[in-house]
Formats: sequence, C-alpha cells, structure tokens
Amino acid sequence: MKILPTSACLSMALLLCGCNPLMRASWYTLETSVTFPASIDVTRTQVDAVPYPQILVTTAVGEGVMAMARRRGDLEFWVASGKQVVMMRDGLVVRTVGLGFSLDGTRFSGESPFKLGLQHLADGYASTRWIDLYDGNRIGIAVNSHFSPHGIEPLRILDKDYTLLRIDEQVDVPTLNFSVTNHYWVDPQDGFILRSEQHLTPRLSLKIVQLRPDRVAAR
Repeated sequence: MKILPTSACLSMALLLCGCNPLMRASWYTLETSVTFPASIDVTRTQVDAVPYPQILVTTAVGEGVMAMARRRGDLEFWVASGKQVVMMRDGLVVRTVGLGFSLDGTRFSGESPFKLGLQHLADGYASTRWIDLYDGNRIGIAVNSHFSPHGIEPLRILDKDYTLLRIDEQVDVPTLNFSVTNHYWVDPQDGFILRSEQHLTPRLSLKIVQLRPDRVAAR
C-alpha cells in the first residue's frame, strides 16, 4: 500500500514544529528511549491553539500529539512534529510510519465492522482482516477478531466528560502465534471512537485519545 503522500505529510510535520511546545513533544524517544518517558501534560488551551484535529498517541516508549494533515475519502493522515505518521479509517489504525515495528497496510474481507459502527455489532460479531508488516516483509497475515460490548463507562478527556460504550475486540493472529484484546470507547449515538487501545502487531501497540475530534466519519 504505497499511498503515503510523503512530501505533504513532512511539510505538515515541519509546520507543526512551530505551532507550540505541545506539538514538539517527546517523539524522538520512540527510537532512543529504553524507559518510558514522562507523560505530556496536555491542556485545552494548548489544543485550541492548533487549528487542526488532534490526537494523543502513546506507545510503549513514547507519547506525542499528532494532527490530521489531510483526509482522503475515509482515510485520515495524522502526523507528529517528529515526522511519525498514523493512518486511520473509522477509528482503526491501518498503517503507521516511523513508529519502529510499523504496520504497512490493512484490508478487510467484506465490510469493515468499524465502518458499520461498532455500536451496531451483535455480541460475538466475527471479522477477518489482513495486515502487511515492514518487519520481514510479511504480506497478507490474517487477523481474526470477535467483538463484544462491555457496557457504558465514564471517560474524561481534557475538561470534558463523556459517557461511552466500551467495545472489546478479541484478536487472534495464528501465523504470528499472537492473541490479544483491543479496547474501543465509542459514542453510543454515532459510534465515534474517542479512545482506543490497539495492538497492531506483536511489537506495536497504540493508545489513542481524541483531543480535538473531527467527527466527519461518525455513523
């Protein structure tokens, strides 16, 4: 999936470097840190100072704020000042660049449950997607998943309180001998994912919080 508009994303990353200290957070530690760096203290004032949708992304070794550089149909391009890139569709991360053991692509068999809206799925809903990995150039690895709702939970993001439906995704990747549970906190009205914990590969997991949501794709 060679769809990354590199020049546009890098230009956006350079622009973000000058926005405010929040956008210049500790992404460099993603490749150099051996211990978890200090968390970023994000404020509403900092978020409002940057005129783009923003997410807070946390990995095992770093944390940073990313802004949406562009949208192509339902594909969102999120970039950080350190030139890391995350691509999402309907709240699911489908490709990453610059995050170490990156995900090179994701595609579904049939309709994506994320496009359908996770709040509409029956308990036990089954889905299969295929992923490509940079690590070892492995293509078309089957990811089998089952979704289940786990009730309404309160969540506070910055200065706003939400009442969200938590959806768990039981993931099994036989080829990689890998099983894990992903978590999504969705607005029960339109299915927009405001927070998620996504294990993309055995070596890469992301926690994502919507700081300044762009709800164009909510359903």
